[in-house]
Amino acid sequence: MEPSSTLRIALQKSGRLTEESIALLKQAGMKFDSYKGHMIVPVQNFDIELLLIRDDDIPEYVQDGVCDIGFVGANVTAEKNADVQVIRNLGFGKCRLSVAVPKSGPYQSARDLNGKRIATSYPYLTQKYFRENGMEVKTVEISGAVEIAPRLGVADAVCDLVSTGGTLRQNGLIETDVIFTSESQLIQTNKPISDEKQELIDKFLLRIGGCQLAQRSRYIMMNAPKASQEEILRTISALKSPTVLPLADPDMVAIHSVVPINEFWTITEKLKAAGATGIVILPIENMIM
Repeated sequence: MEPSSTLRIALQKSGRLTEESIALLKQAGMKFDSYKGHMIVPVQNFDIELLLIRDDDIPEYVQDGVCDIGFVGANVTAEKNADVQVIRNLGFGKCRLSVAVPKSGPYQSARDLNGKRIATSYPYLTQKYFRENGMEVKTVEISGAVEIAPRLGVADAVCDLVSTGGTLRQNGLIETDVIFTSESQLIQTNKPISDEKQELIDKFLLRIGGCQLAQRSRYIMMNAPKASQEEILRTISALKSPTVLPLADPDMVAIHSVVPINEFWTITEKLKAAGATGIVILPIENMIM
């Protein structure tokens, strides 16, 4: 039987990355029926099928070529030590894997934990960190509610995923050492794939890249004195040459461009100082460079 030419993408079936992964796929123009309660979901307008599985299984499925690419947290890929290639960081689902100790306990940092018990859902990364720092610890593998382990006497400290740190504080723990930073990423199998599938992957990545670029950018329009045009164009730092249009007033022009969202307020203040008026900022759905 000939291998299927359909591109198979692994997704977390439920969890902290699921909704944003689905939203990104839809922003990239993928059309599919409700994914909830289904393991395999075909995409109606692209030769893709989505496989919704446990996040812990995604690196192995991609490594073994069951799926061609996958959406997964970098922490999961690293913990599984999977033989895959990271093809795109996605910028959402950011968190960190940290060592935390009881606030009222005798330990102040990871350096104090040589020979101690560490409760964690990430034994590989935990052991790796301590070994690289010349220490040996005993990992107590726990699949959930890691933060209560010290109170139960199961461990001396924990190594767990942290987003805001609120759960640690509620359980009397303080974060001492960050051992790994994570975000969502796209991974691809290292198994041989057909030219047809690679072409699909390239097209898929073009769409995802356009969505990411749009999320980081805003479309800006303004009126400006013609005398300030050069100063304003220098301020905008456009991705491409801005559009400059004449207005009914011969001393004024309209300028359209794209600006990075993280510089929006600084740029706007400079534009106002240069005489720009009627400044309008619009979101961008997609953008292909």
